[in-house]
Amino acid sequence: MTTEAPVAGVPQSDTGPTATLAVEDLAVDHTLAMLAGGIRFLLDVTPVDADDHRADFLAGTIEEPAFTYRELDVDPDVFGAQLDQVPLDRVQDATLADLLRNKHREMKLQLEMLRARDTDDFRQLSVELYGAVGPTLRGQAEDLVARLDVAGQPGDMLTADEFLALAEAEIEAYREEDPDAGLHAEVRPDVSGVLVEGNVLLISESSSIAAVRGNALIQHEVGTHLVTQVNGSGQPIKTLGGGLAGYDETQEGLAVLAEVGCGGLTPFRLRQLAARVLTVHRMLTGATFREAHEALVGDGVPAGTAYSTVMRVYRAGGLTKDAIYLRGLLDLREHLAREGRLDLLFLGKFALRDLPLVQDLHDRGLLRPPRLTPRWLRDPRAVTRLREVAGTDDLTTLTKGLE
Repeated sequence: MTTEAPVAGVPQSDTGPTATLAVEDLAVDHTLAMLAGGIRFLLDVTPVDADDHRADFLAGTIEEPAFTYRELDVDPDVFGAQLDQVPLDRVQDATLADLLRNKHREMKLQLEMLRARDTDDFRQLSVELYGAVGPTLRGQAEDLVARLDVAGQPGDMLTADEFLALAEAEIEAYREEDPDAGLHAEVRPDVSGVLVEGNVLLISESSSIAAVRGNALIQHEVGTHLVTQVNGSGQPIKTLGGGLAGYDETQEGLAVLAEVGCGGLTPFRLRQLAARVLTVHRMLTGATFREAHEALVGDGVPAGTAYSTVMRVYRAGGLTKDAIYLRGLLDLREHLAREGRLDLLFLGKFALRDLPLVQDLHDRGLLRPPRLTPRWLRDPRAVTRLREVAGTDDLTTLTKGLE
């Protein structure tokens, strides 16, 4: 496992690529990246009023919340026409052509999902984009929910402003290394939970975050999602900034690894990831919002936490994205067990399956070294913890000594 250095095998310098792609290839890449930046996919499929419905649902006065969503910033027909005009057939580099074709296909799928918000079609398209829950993943999730001992939400809580202060301190540490790193964080009234959109960390003004989880969530969001966004945006291939096709699963798995690496993966958090998998499975097998919530409460999840989990899965018609956190972690555990390297995964946002293609671009001198390296990975204790990930089949051991 290549983890002795923060990003072993990648020079930590400001030198540029040693080779260049054809101008025509870069033009297609830049066009796709620009178009991808015009879609706020997660924001557009997340309710603006999830918290408004919480009290009524928990009181039993409504069976299923009727969520409201933002007006789309893009006209789907215009955006679709723009995608159709991207000249993918002109890309000369075979590796880049493969990556861009897959990205183009994914963007068309996302566009169809935005058109289908709050319909059954959205759910089916979501399975195509993020996958469903296979028997192995479901079994792993059921085992974790059954075996992890969680007494309840732990200890003191952080308000949105307190968490923002932590995020800004972490961002400032990265700015000291690269003053041009365009990282930002803000508290917003129209988001749910904590999420990254582009180069901005968005925090719901109603957020209440367990203090014991504060640093782990910072390393998840800032130390992984924002760091890879900055590194990818600094590449000649700009789609590495917004993310190549299917990047979400590996990104979320890597972000959970960051929680492990900084010593902050709690039993509560790991059980939460497993509960998300089971909720996706229940949604896909026909459970109602209320039934999925009751199942989680029956599993011992606090009612308020269960509401947030079910909302995330049932939003916009049924989003299966929440199954990818645990699946991504399991995939990366297997990758580490095979002595796979992590360093290239911080060059931008891409799927583990595309690592050989990114490796090819890197080996041909077509990529730049990363502008930022994750602060959590520089801690020698993180290397030890990642070795533990590689050497265990029991994820519960990764939470030892916490809570």
